[in-house]
Amino acid sequence: MKDEIKKLLLSLGIRSTYNGFQYLCYALELCLEREDYLLAVYSNLYVDVAEKFHTSRNNIEHCIRTVVSYCWERGNRERLMQLAGYELKDKPTNGEFIDILYQHLVLLKKDTR
Repeated sequence: MKDEIKKLLLSLGIRSTYNGFQYLCYALELCLEREDYLLAVYSNLYVDVAEKFHTSRNNIEHCIRTVVSYCWERGNRERLMQLAGYELKDKPTNGEFIDILYQHLVLLKKDTR
């Protein structure tokens, strides 16, 4: 599933040179293992990602926000809306962005069974 996550982020125009790329990959892996991370992104998900990368949850939040902004402003916004399944009028929050990608990956996983 790691490769699918990376392909997905690259398809959104998010470059792997951003720290947020790596953090988002790992965050999505965690969410795929435990869906309840989606209910506590800042208090649980970012903490566990920060622990793995030896940084703070505030840094995780900031770096993911950076890649969300990059996707929205210079990346593949159309692809993001296609994944969401609805029109995004504003840049999604980190939690919404993670949820959109998570839902796509769950459906992808079911289709490959």
